[in-house]
Amino acid sequence: MPHDHAEPHSLLPSDPELRARALETILVQKGLVDPAALNALIDTYQNEIGPQNGARVVARAWLDPAFKARLFKDATAAIAELGFMGRQGEHMVAVENTPEVHNIVVCTLCSCYPWPVLGIPPAWYKSDAYRSRAVREPRAVLAEFGVKLLQSQQVRVWDSTAEIRYLVVPMRPNGTGGLNEAELAAWVSRNSMIGTALAERPA
Repeated sequence: MPHDHAEPHSLLPSDPELRARALETILVQKGLVDPAALNALIDTYQNEIGPQNGARVVARAWLDPAFKARLFKDATAAIAELGFMGRQGEHMVAVENTPEVHNIVVCTLCSCYPWPVLGIPPAWYKSDAYRSRAVREPRAVLAEFGVKLLQSQQVRVWDSTAEIRYLVVPMRPNGTGGLNEAELAAWVSRNSMIGTALAERPA
């Protein structure tokens, strides 16, 4: 009788989060994963490593011209000043959005991404569609994310690699002149540091 290769997969739920939990349960039950170590890893990426770090970098650059100059001269060193460094963040380059230029980051080969300042890459960043279309038709991709640019505004696409990872410094929104660093950081989202969103008032 032929073996149905799809049968084992049908036992896993279709929802990605439920699938992840099911796999986690199986690995823990088989003794292949230590629950305490897993919880510590999850806590690290949720609370210590993530886009809140990049938001602090951007907010500091908005407020401190000297830091901003260092960031664009040597992003890795400037980011390390705030304590954000490590694997996947060794070779950083910061690029600035302006009224004339909008930057967007993609990794066309795989999913190279600056984990220390942006955390874990979103699923769409790793998708074939984003990786190919961001290069071919960046304005269309940005429009799908809700970013409408003037025709006079140039779009620059930066291809992240294992050697270089990019951080977009979005334009500082109007009306934020009296805000401190923590307040400004709340205006900066993960997507705005990839280039698929603008910095905007937090919900």
